[in-house]
Amino acid sequence: MQYVEKIRATVESLLFITNEPLTSAQIAELAELEERDVLDVLDWLQEDYSDASKGIGVMKLGDGYIMAIKQDYLPYVEKLYRPQISTLSMAALETLAIIAYKQPVTRGEVELIRGVKADKIVQNLIAKELIEEKGRKDAPGRPILYGTTRKFLQYFNIESLEQLPVNNMLNLDPAEAESLVADELELLEIER
Repeated sequence: MQYVEKIRATVESLLFITNEPLTSAQIAELAELEERDVLDVLDWLQEDYSDASKGIGVMKLGDGYIMAIKQDYLPYVEKLYRPQISTLSMAALETLAIIAYKQPVTRGEVELIRGVKADKIVQNLIAKELIEEKGRKDAPGRPILYGTTRKFLQYFNIESLEQLPVNNMLNLDPAEAESLVADELELLEIER
């Protein structure tokens, strides 16, 4: 096997087997390769898998890469795994929307915006690894700050937070904007 083919096969196998996006540095370390070679192979794989005849693709999520099913073929895979797919409630989507747009944000700030307690919802979102602690706020009691994770990006099939919907919310009050964002996140979840 030629050296270039071996690099491709190595990177492809790592992307195939992982459940979490891998950075080019992680792939380089695991495969004992130079990171620039890995980046070249990742570009090539993304282009190769972009062919419409393939049901999977190499996707960039945040600063990592993962092999994933293309959007057009998700309905078929969901039929196979429907019992295991967990959906988010509207309350969880609203809380997640607030955290995604206001991060880093405290649970108290989320509760102030929503007008209801959010303890259990925040804990469920942490358990689903959609949000995580991002530090402590420099305020009395030093409350925990929350933000979204790479799994959040993966869950909604977006590369970065910049891809979250915003254009319809420029002239809305915060309550209307949060409601719209929750609706948009629900649509993204349904399309998954």
